[in-house]
Amino acid sequence: MLQFTEEKLGQAEKTELDAHLENLLSKAECTKLWTEKIMKQTEVLLQPNPNARMEEFVYEKLDRKAPSRMNNPELLGQYMIDAGNEFGPGTAYGNALIKCGETQKRIGTADRELIQTSAINFLTPLRNFIEGDYKTIAKERKLLQNKRLDLDAAKTRLKKAKVAEARAASEQEVRITQSEFDRQAEITRLLLEGISSTHAHHLRCLNDFVEAQMTYYAQCYQYMLDLQKQLGSFPSTFLSNNNQSSSTPVQSVSTPSVLASASASLPSVSNSIVTSGISELRSSSGSRKARVLYDYDAANSSELSLLADEVITVYSIPGMDSDWLMGERGNQKGKVPITYLELLN
Repeated sequence: MLQFTEEKLGQAEKTELDAHLENLLSKAECTKLWTEKIMKQTEVLLQPNPNARMEEFVYEKLDRKAPSRMNNPELLGQYMIDAGNEFGPGTAYGNALIKCGETQKRIGTADRELIQTSAINFLTPLRNFIEGDYKTIAKERKLLQNKRLDLDAAKTRLKKAKVAEARAASEQEVRITQSEFDRQAEITRLLLEGISSTHAHHLRCLNDFVEAQMTYYAQCYQYMLDLQKQLGSFPSTFLSNNNQSSSTPVQSVSTPSVLASASASLPSVSNSIVTSGISELRSSSGSRKARVLYDYDAANSSELSLLADEVITVYSIPGMDSDWLMGERGNQKGKVPITYLELLN
C-alpha cells in the first residue's frame, strides 16, 4: 500500500510492463468494453420493454423460467382477430382484420424464434466472456499488479539498505519477488493471448446472429407478401373511402389479376354466396341490383366509376372476364369489378 501511494505521489520508481503485454491488456479492456455495449444493445433490440428485460433477468438469476406472455405482434394479432369476429367474418373489413391478425401472430412467433436463437447463439457466448474469461483475466491482472508492487517495494528497500547484511536480505527478496512477478506476467500473457481466439469465436457467433436476423426478416417479408396478395387492392380503397390524406398519392389498382387476388380474400361464406349469385346471373340473360361496397375509380373509358353504398344494375355479357360485370347507373354504363359489389336479392 505504501509503495502504491508513493508511486502516485511520484516518490517511488515503478516497474513498467513490456510493450507486448501492455498491448494485450489494452486489447482485452477494449474487447470487454465493446462486448458489454453490443450485448446490452442487442438485448434492447430483441426486447425493447425494460420491465420485461428486468423480469427475465430476475427469473434467470432465480434459475426459473419466466411466465409465457404474448409479445406485441401476437397481442396486436389477437386484437385484430377479436375485432374481425366482432364485426363479422362475412364482412370485407372483418375478414381483412382476421387475416391481418393471423399474420401478426405468425410474425410474433418468428419474433420469439429470433429472440431464442439470438440468445443461445449470440448473447450467451458474449455474456460468458464477460462473466467468465474476462473475470479470470481481471483476477490475474490484479495479481500481477500486486506482484509488481511487491517487487518495486523490495527494490526500494534494497536502495535504502546501508548495512551489508540488510543488503543481502534485500537482494534475496528482490530475486524472489522478481521471479514471482515474471511468473505472474507469463500467466497473464497466456490468458490475454486468448483474446484473439475470443474474437474468432465471437465472429462465428456474429454470423449466427446475422443468419437469425436474415431468417426472421425473410419470414416477415414472406408473411406480409402473402397477406398483401390476400387483401389485394382493398387497402387503397379503404383510404379513399375514409377520405384520409397521405403524403404519397395512393395509386388506383384495377388490373384483373389484383382484383382476382382481392376476390380470393373474401370470407368463405360471403364468397360462396357471391359466387353462386354471379353464376346464376351469368347463366341467365337477366340483370340484378347490386350494392357498391367501396369507392372505385375507373381506369379507362370502358369501366364505370363507383361510389360506396350506391345501388346499380349489373348483368353479364358473353365472353366477359370472370372478375367483371357490366354495370349501369341511369344512362352511364361500363365494366365493374365483382369484388366491389354485393348482389341484392
